[in-house]
Amino acid sequence: MGIKDEIDLMRRRAKAFLEMAEISIQRGNYDLAAFNAEQASQLYLKSALLELIGDYPRTHSAIALLKELERIDPSVGDFLARNKRGLHNLEDSYLMSRYFYKLFDKEDGEYLVSLAKEVMAVCEKVRKRLGKGEAPEGLG
Repeated sequence: MGIKDEIDLMRRRAKAFLEMAEISIQRGNYDLAAFNAEQASQLYLKSALLELIGDYPRTHSAIALLKELERIDPSVGDFLARNKRGLHNLEDSYLMSRYFYKLFDKEDGEYLVSLAKEVMAVCEKVRKRLGKGEAPEGLG
């Protein structure tokens, strides 16, 4: 598998996780929505970094991945500053929804899905600025 194939696979999986997050909201499975939203944002960030710089940090932290993206495009720092608390919640949802007694309600799930979409849109804006593609429908 070449690097382009890996990028495409990560991006497809990220979109599938986002779709599952949205379905989970509709079905009232807010814990799964939170988990899937985190996975979607993490994979999308990694795919963007892999495409733009050829690698990505081996971390599960959306904040760390966004900081790496900020090195390429400083405007990402504005998004980080505005959404730091929410991004911490998104990161925490990975562990909390799987291993700990933390319940997510509809408002939590909807917020985290919305934030994941924003993370993906930030990636697309950076890609577009660097001539790597157009923002796909629903992410631009």
